[in-house]
Amino acid sequence: MKKLLKYFTPLEWSLWVGSITLLIAAFIIFKSTEYTTLISSLFGVTAILFSAKGNPIGPALMVVFCIYYGIISYVMHFYGETVTYVGMTLPMTVFSLIAWLRNPYKNQKSVVAVNKISGKEHILMWSLAVIVTVIFYFILNCLNTANLIVSTVSITTSFIAVYLSLRRSPYFSLGYAANDIVLIILWVSACFKDTTYISVVVCFVTFLLNDLYCFISWKRLEKLQNNNL
Repeated sequence: MKKLLKYFTPLEWSLWVGSITLLIAAFIIFKSTEYTTLISSLFGVTAILFSAKGNPIGPALMVVFCIYYGIISYVMHFYGETVTYVGMTLPMTVFSLIAWLRNPYKNQKSVVAVNKISGKEHILMWSLAVIVTVIFYFILNCLNTANLIVSTVSITTSFIAVYLSLRRSPYFSLGYAANDIVLIILWVSACFKDTTYISVVVCFVTFLLNDLYCFISWKRLEKLQNNNL
């Protein structure tokens, strides 16, 4: 327990406790009965905290979040989110977990080695993102997905995020932050039908704040590792 308390900085503990408090408060205030939503949110925000430390526990917890979130999206008929998270984000997150475990920083299993991808790989990544987006657009259109355009954009941002995570780039968290913004828009629209889903909006607002911190943390980690070469 003492090691765990010292593992995270006071700022990180404050960010986590504040996020958890907001999630539970929103769940209670808006009288949500979707405990799956609350559980997935708790897993998600905790996953980001560990990811900010470069710890493989982060993507491991994100795997659990993908499963829960896929269920929630299916219930709300956001088939784009279901297909994206279960069919794309989930397996790619598993590969990210494997990549993080196989690439520790100086044999420190709890810290992944930060990687920098080339300009050519950036071109490859965006090319793949376009292809994936186009394919999923037609799939989602056939499924009569609610908010088709927003759901399609979510696919693009999700792919970029998990690809960069797989490649251990510090910018993966900015990809997730962009996806958080898209999902905030998506779930705000759902709130017009059911106000209990405001708790989901709060979830992605907390994710956005945590993902931005995660990026700052990874840039710091990248600098530290480069200085110790």
